Amino acid sequence: MDDFYKKILDNNKEWVEKALEKDPNYFADLAKGQTPPLLWIGCSDSRVPANEIIGAKPGEVFVHRNIANMVVHSDMNMLSVLDYAVNVLKVKHVIVCGHYGCGGIKAAMGNQSIGIIDNWIRHIKDVYRLHSVYLDSIFNETDRFNTFVEINVKEQVFDLAKTSIVQNAWKKEQDLTLHGWVYGLNSGFVTDLDVNMSSNQELDEVYQLSF
Repeated sequence: MDDFYKKILDNNKEWVEKALEKDPNYFADLAKGQTPPLLWIGCSDSRVPANEIIGAKPGEVFVHRNIANMVVHSDMNMLSVLDYAVNVLKVKHVIVCGHYGCGGIKAAMGNQSIGIIDNWIRHIKDVYRLHSVYLDSIFNETDRFNTFVEINVKEQVFDLAKTSIVQNAWKKEQDLTLHGWVYGLNSGFVTDLDVNMSSNQELDEVYQLSF
């Protein structure tokens, strides 16, 4: 057993002990069920932990993560998580959170083949194609990279709003608001991209004004 693997097992024991010192019923209460108010759709990047970024406790955030925080309408994993979050857990907020320095976004800006992930990157490339005139007009590569990260988050929020799951929730006047954030790896702060919407009317208005 290598040192890292042993260390994480030891860390688990230490975490349990500290949690029980603060609250002897901590895990017993968690086991009773979950009622998180938030679904987080984020990137798989190990540097972007949903709970820690927003100071949330276990049980407060339902999480789905994939490369570059994509909302792909044929992704049954994402759709299953979304359906459960909206229709069973009745979350009130869904946050799509991207991050500056995202490797998936960077890969989509180039033409190098990486492997099987190329098939996933294709979805991100489609977003670039939609905004290529604007993005290509940004000559500074870092600025273009950061702008693409932001645009991709906005497009994923729009795609999220168009899913039948969200559409049906809004038709039933369910309390559900979508948000788009970007997390700064070098600062720790999140930026709200102001694509908050809770109805089809807001979807139409925001889409017209965003780009």
